[in-house]
Amino acid sequence: MAEIKHKSVGSLQKGNYVIMDGAACIVSDLKISRPGKHGHAKVNLTAVGMIDGKKRNTVMPGHDNIEVPVIDKKNAQVLSVSGNMANVMDMESYETFDVAIPPEMQGQVTDGAVVVYWVVLNDKILKQVKSE
Repeated sequence: MAEIKHKSVGSLQKGNYVIMDGAACIVSDLKISRPGKHGHAKVNLTAVGMIDGKKRNTVMPGHDNIEVPVIDKKNAQVLSVSGNMANVMDMESYETFDVAIPPEMQGQVTDGAVVVYWVVLNDKILKQVKSE
């Protein structure tokens, strides 16, 4: 079900989303070396995991393709909050599921609030509170 596209590593920019080691990551640093006499430009890519926050690094030729996750942005209504987990219902499919509340959104997520969540590689990430 997880949708994946491919993008040339040389065309990436800081803040783009990529898949490294099977995890969705945000590009945090990008260094492109000049092509040598007999070679291709190399890209030194550093990215941080969206879910686990782990730093990942790779070096690859600039013309190679890297996997990029397709991010689905959806709305949901909060049914209940317990600790740092919220039980939410999708506003289109009416599917209910639990999602972790990020530390920066603690206290903002309340019962009945409408929130925006992203579906990335079958993981659901709470992104913002739309209204109370």
